[in-house]
Amino acid sequence: MVKFFEKSFSYDFSFQEVALAYFLRYPNPYSTHVLSSDVISRSIDPVTGRLHTLRVHRKSSRLPKAAIALLPQSVLGNISGGRSESFILESSTVDVKEGWMRTESKNLDWTGILSVVEKQEYHRPLPVDGARDSAAEPAMTNVFTKFVFRSRLGDRLRGMAKKGEAGTPEEETPKKSFLASWGTAGIQRSIEAIASRKTESQLGYAKEGMVVVLERMRRGGLVGVLEGMRKDRELAFGGEGSIFKGA
Repeated sequence: MVKFFEKSFSYDFSFQEVALAYFLRYPNPYSTHVLSSDVISRSIDPVTGRLHTLRVHRKSSRLPKAAIALLPQSVLGNISGGRSESFILESSTVDVKEGWMRTESKNLDWTGILSVVEKQEYHRPLPVDGARDSAAEPAMTNVFTKFVFRSRLGDRLRGMAKKGEAGTPEEETPKKSFLASWGTAGIQRSIEAIASRKTESQLGYAKEGMVVVLERMRRGGLVGVLEGMRKDRELAFGGEGSIFKGA
């Protein structure tokens, strides 16, 4: 089963500002769940001049209560209170000359339950009246976001059923009976719907976090952004040393 979610919006900032803010967006007041960001690789294509970056983000995540209610303990593992840490792999390509950036983020954990892929396209508006001077372009960047949700939980549960888990703990029996009566297709659709609703609500926070970074950049340049990051880190982690390395 696959579910899609799409949304378009704009930032009232130039493409150059938005592209830079994207790589400096953690930490911010709306991303206290992001624990660290690390660059895996970064290179510039000698022919096109495009910047290619691969990063990994470590986040503290909480499974929705509705999702926990659907899952047997053998699937949940050692999650405490629905909270766990997860890793997100992010790839991006930036073409400053043409004025666009494409990004893709996907979860590396829990893929057996739900795979989430986020694709974003950032681009500056076309010049007005054929103007080529970047100074004549409006200070605006358009963004198109697409999420793809795919639950493989049904496949996993079918595999568990085939193996005939005779030693299942008693506390799992109610959930399994409920799941069996509902059907794997219904389970998958529910998991995807829960994730879609949660993502839709969190997308607004992600945008607000970017705006905070952009406003800091406009007021104080790169120094203003770094100072804001320092303050956010102190509030989120009690003034401990930086864990945002090579962002």
